[in-house]
Amino acid sequence: MTYAYLALAIACEAGWAVGMKASHGLSRPLPTAITAVLYVLSLVFLALATRRLDLGTTYAVWAGLGTVLIAVAGVVVFHESLSPVKVASIALVVAGVVGLQLSSPHAAPPAPAATP
Repeated sequence: MTYAYLALAIACEAGWAVGMKASHGLSRPLPTAITAVLYVLSLVFLALATRRLDLGTTYAVWAGLGTVLIAVAGVVVFHESLSPVKVASIALVVAGVVGLQLSSPHAAPPAPAATP
């Protein structure tokens, strides 16, 4: 479930960035509202993922893969340019995320429960 939370956090992060672009500087109410909701959900799911995963690695995966998804969305949805340098840069981000993931333990033990 922890990795599902992280995946949802990444998807919501990419979603709020796309929503922000679609809001035209937060001037359109519906895309602005969607952006705000997705932003909060992204942080909630990220917080849930960090309960069991290393903070630094989890944040790097969230930010890195979110960046990749946002760059791809920019090309696909908003018809932004795609150059060999951009493709190579995206590949480097993915390589960095994979390297961080491979270098960290899979999951930290759950935090102790609070006693009443």
